[in-house]
Amino acid sequence: MLLAGCLAVGLGAPVWSRARASARYPVSAPDVADGRAALASLAVRAPASDAGYDRARFGTAWADVDRNGCDTRNDVLRRDLTRVVLEAGTHDCVVLHGTLTDPYTGATVPFARGPGSADVQIDHVVALDAAWRTGAQRWSSTRREAFANDPANLLAVDGPANQDKGAADAAGWLPPDPGYRCVYALRQVRVKAAYGLWVTPAERDALGRAVDGCVVVR
Repeated sequence: MLLAGCLAVGLGAPVWSRARASARYPVSAPDVADGRAALASLAVRAPASDAGYDRARFGTAWADVDRNGCDTRNDVLRRDLTRVVLEAGTHDCVVLHGTLTDPYTGATVPFARGPGSADVQIDHVVALDAAWRTGAQRWSSTRREAFANDPANLLAVDGPANQDKGAADAAGWLPPDPGYRCVYALRQVRVKAAYGLWVTPAERDALGRAVDGCVVVR
């Protein structure tokens, strides 16, 4: 079920949020029902100012918060890429090569560590600045670092698509592939509910439309 307990660092993504087999990304009726209930539970407020926001307020980038010996970026690359080649002598941590089926665009993107590695980027599904504007500025530094490294809020994606999204919330940006918007919205709602973030009126409406467009597995 979508909201069976709260997120925790290291929980990772539910099966439906990693779907790759279908271009339309069908989800189950319980997932959609849970998503709608979670969305309805979120407080709706105007965004706070982003004054004071800085990436550093969310801790060291890609910190090894789950203490598995690998940084978060490599954890997500290993999870989301296929045909992964790991660097020898790194305890199976460092990803050298792999292939991404990008959920945001549907494109196949090769990954190679080095000058072109930004072709694949790790996206915060709920962007850090967007989280700051909807409650995260009230958090402790420890909670912000946990949020920034929670794999349930992270996806390996096409670099240009990630740059296009920037710090936008769902009212300002949704994945170019319409078939993935449902899963993206469900994931955003799940993360926001688990961390107690609020939504703006426009964000709530955009998330609701995306959830209404879900293709449900019968």
